[in-house]
Amino acid sequence: MAKTREQKIFGAAVLKTSFRLRGALDSPAFKSIFPGVIRDLGLTDEDVEAFIEANREAVEKAARGQPS
Repeated sequence: MAKTREQKIFGAAVLKTSFRLRGALDSPAFKSIFPGVIRDLGLTDEDVEAFIEANREAVEKAARGQPS
């Protein structure tokens, strides 16, 4: 089943936020993984940042592995 755009952007936002919460946005792992993920999903970093801003609580909860 194909994911909706919102499901795709939520996943990318959780990925980025999990690295951000660990202070690892400059890590080689993030820099090698994230650009490919958003490219493959047809998203931009700006899309992901806007989604994080609008849904910060849910995204951070998911990034910490807490149920929504």
